Amino acid sequence: MGVPKPLTEAQIATELERVQGWTRDGDTISRTYDLRYHAGVAVIVHVADRERRIGHHADIDLRMDHITFSVTTHDADFKLTQADFDLAARIDAIVAAHQAIPLD
Repeated sequence: MGVPKPLTEAQIATELERVQGWTRDGDTISRTYDLRYHAGVAVIVHVADRERRIGHHADIDLRMDHITFSVTTHDADFKLTQADFDLAARIDAIVAAHQAIPLD
């Protein structure tokens, strides 16, 4: 499989259009959702199961009333790859199933 290939700036711009609501900070994309703490724990378990299956993981910050996911590809020297945007789309679907509200 090898090391994931970083995306070009043009590819990143296209992918940000696909995963609307995610914001870029350097070579990381992130999104925050309004969600109570215990529901956030359930979301983390659901996301973690999906991450395990695809072999790509987000950094997760759970607070009392919101949860933030940050994604970059560690294996590509912390650059953005297609895997980051695919994971972002999966996270959006999972949090929607848990009725979380995006804060963007």
